[in-house]
Amino acid sequence: MTRERPHRSLSGTVEIGRRVLMSESAALTELARQLDENFNIAVNLAYECKGHVIITGVGKSGHIGRKIAATLASTGTPAFFVHAAEGVHGDLGMITSDDIVIAISNSGETEEAIRLMSTIRLIGAKIIAMTGNADSSLAKQSDAVLPCPVAKEADPLNLAPTNSTTAALALGDALAVALMTLRGFGENDFARYHPGGSLGKKLQVQSISGGTQREG
Repeated sequence: MTRERPHRSLSGTVEIGRRVLMSESAALTELARQLDENFNIAVNLAYECKGHVIITGVGKSGHIGRKIAATLASTGTPAFFVHAAEGVHGDLGMITSDDIVIAISNSGETEEAIRLMSTIRLIGAKIIAMTGNADSSLAKQSDAVLPCPVAKEADPLNLAPTNSTTAALALGDALAVALMTLRGFGENDFARYHPGGSLGKKLQVQSISGGTQREG
């Protein structure tokens, strides 16, 4: 049986969308203003890492973590994602003492993420907490903290992960760009990791054109 939708006027939806975008933009502006030495510490840990940078989280933080891991890997920092809930069921075997683990939790009290911390410490990997609460349990068990606070979410209930996930995603991008800059990651490196799709074709054309011009 199909449930009928209550009639709603679409007037005002553009303004709703605009408010959400402005709210998320304001959250990023404030995050940029607050960025401090903690970012340097996290970047240095990741840069000196001899193994992989492993991102973990659950729920929306897990989705953000997958994207951050993919961005790191595609810009010269070996990285992959481990779901925090799967970690306690064997996936912690993917982690070695040479690795860095970035645990994402807005509250810093996510049970699944916190349960991993003691075992990760036994393994010997360093831990970076990316959290909106620098005084949280997760932060206190970490070697470094990437504070990612937002004053509120963008939805009218102040419940749906919106501003907080946008802030975590952007902070992950900032980390990846800082690392690729330190590594001197250039166009040729980018082309090596992106051979497929329109981006890969564009880089290949640029590489061939550049080589032809040099030969001439």
